[in-house]
Amino acid sequence: MITVAIVGILAAIALPAYGDYVRRSRVPAALDGLSTFATRMEQRFQDTGRYSNAAGACGVQPLPTPANFSFSCAITDATGQSFRAQATGTGTMAGYSYQINHQGIRVTLAHPKGLPPTNCWSLRGGTCDS
Repeated sequence: MITVAIVGILAAIALPAYGDYVRRSRVPAALDGLSTFATRMEQRFQDTGRYSNAAGACGVQPLPTPANFSFSCAITDATGQSFRAQATGTGTMAGYSYQINHQGIRVTLAHPKGLPPTNCWSLRGGTCDS
């Protein structure tokens, strides 16, 4: 009976910690997708002088599609000189949201454990981890 109680206590501690670990492991794919997309948008700007296509939408398609995140991109001015890309968590990653813009500014828009005090995606030891 004591063995069953010990196993139950260990499971009660380990399962939530493992779930958090799995969720944290899914975030880098979204951040990598945003970084890669921003690089591709910069390449488009170098080639054409604008981030937008002829229809006024983001000129790089398709958007990244990592699991558990949806991506969106918006041209933020009429001349096609600026953009904002966002990754928003879906399913088990709901509550996570990250953004990057044409200036390379990275912002955490939503995170279950709170937002960093500065514009960055993650913190390491109180400073932005880029």
